[in-house]
Formats: sequence, C-alpha cells, structure tokens
Amino acid sequence: MKKIFAIVLAGIMMLSLAACGGTGSSTPAAVSSEPAGASGTPASSAPAASTLSGKVTTGGSTSVEKVVGAFIEAFMAENSGVDVTYDPTGSGAGITGAAEGTLDIGLSSRALKDDEAAGGLTATTFALDGIAIIVNSENTVEDLTLEQIKGLATGEITNWSEVGGPDMPVVLVGREAGSGTRDGFESIVDVKDACKYDQELTSTGAVIAGVAANPNAFGYASLSAVDDTVKAVTVEGVAASEATVQDGTYKIQRPFVFVTKDGAELSEAAQAFIDFATSDAASELIVNAGAVPVAK
Repeated sequence: MKKIFAIVLAGIMMLSLAACGGTGSSTPAAVSSEPAGASGTPASSAPAASTLSGKVTTGGSTSVEKVVGAFIEAFMAENSGVDVTYDPTGSGAGITGAAEGTLDIGLSSRALKDDEAAGGLTATTFALDGIAIIVNSENTVEDLTLEQIKGLATGEITNWSEVGGPDMPVVLVGREAGSGTRDGFESIVDVKDACKYDQELTSTGAVIAGVAANPNAFGYASLSAVDDTVKAVTVEGVAASEATVQDGTYKIQRPFVFVTKDGAELSEAAQAFIDFATSDAASELIVNAGAVPVAK
C-alpha cells in the first residue's frame, strides 16, 4: 500500500508541474505571425509596390524643362509602370493641347489669360520663377522701377545717367527669340517685341558673362543663375530672392503651371503625377532645378 501511495503522489506532483509550466506562466512566448525581414521588421510593414500604370502626356513651355524633367525622373523611379512624356513646344501649344485634349497636362510658364480660363481651363501652379535684372558690377545704379526697366529695354532711355547712374550708354544683353526667360521678361515688363537688343545670346550663362564684360550693359537672368560676377539691382526697392518671389513682393516673376481641361477626368496616373509635383516632397526637386517652390 505504501508503494502504491508513493506512485500516486508522484503522479500528482508531475501533473502539478506540467500545469504551471517551467517558466511560471501559462502564456507561451509571443511569436510574430509574419516573417521578419533582414532588419527584423515584419515584411508586411514594407511599402507596397506601386500599382499605377499607363502613359501621361505633357507638353508646352520650354522654361519648365528642368523642373518637369526632375519631376518625371523621380516619379517614374517610384512608378515603373507609368511612362510620362514631355514635348517642349512652348506655353501656347501646351495650353492648346490641354484645351483640345491632345495632352493630358499642358505646361505653361505664364498664368492663363482671362479668356483661356473662361474657356474651361484650370491652371495649377507648381513652381515660381524669379527673373533678376542684372547690371555690370561697376554700374552705380542700385534700384530700378518697372517703368525705368521698360525704358531701358525699349531704347527710350539711352544713358544710365537718366536713371541715376554714370554717364554711359545703355547696352541691352538678352536671350534669343524663343527663349522662355526672354518671353517671361518681355511679358512681365510689357515690352514684347519692342526691346532694342545689342546682343541676343543662347544661354543664361552667356548673358551673365556678357553683362560682366561690359560696364554699359544690363540684362536679365533666372534668379538661381545669378553669381557675383554681376550685380542684381532691386526692383522698386525689393531684392530678388526666394522669399520675395514666394510672397509676391518681387514683381518680375512668373508661375509655372499645369493646365488641365475642366470636366475632363484625368487618368489615375496623370492625377498622381500632379499630386506628386505639388506635394511638399517636390520642393527640393524644384530648388535643385533652379526654380522657387510655391509657399505652403
């Protein structure tokens, strides 16, 4: 009987130990239900691959080429199933393409005119462009009004002494016909087809070099390209800078816009491209391409 009692007692003790578990807890160690990646993070936490696909056609302004090119490269890197094209045909052609439906997105380096907006088009600004007025470093002129700039460009003002500068003739150095920067300058200052150019050059760098080499010269250049070889004058007391372009106080500036047709539904890929280009994430791309982000 003692032997039987000992066996029963041993069995009871073994059952007790099994119920408690070796760790003192009835809960098993937690195990992820998902396979971990190399970093130990569950695989499900990795970003999903883009499912966008299709083609997005854009075209228009040549001035936006660097910015839009940067957008396209970055967007397509994230969305390999989407093909975004860009045809640099000028702002007018971009606006017409959007209106006629031959482009998903038109590109313009000017705001829409009243009749264009009234005709069923919408402009979405994605960047700004400041155009600096530059003079030779030896020129004592520090500030010009828009009217004075207009007079200097059209030949109504022929000597710098008429605007508070030295007694020297005025020499206008600008871009060639068809340049987006030239179009922006002439449109904003209201001197379209009226400028008296002494030199028409094929790049912004050449314009800056031309002004730097001639004490009598002045010209215009995209804000991001101006260096210390020339002097950027203030315009009606306001210096050209990213901040003054963003807040609108610097007057010689223009918007870069996407043009779309009212009532025409954009494809998912086209809408995603616009959303990407107008997001905060695109600001660095805009700056690196030489333009100014829109203030948020």
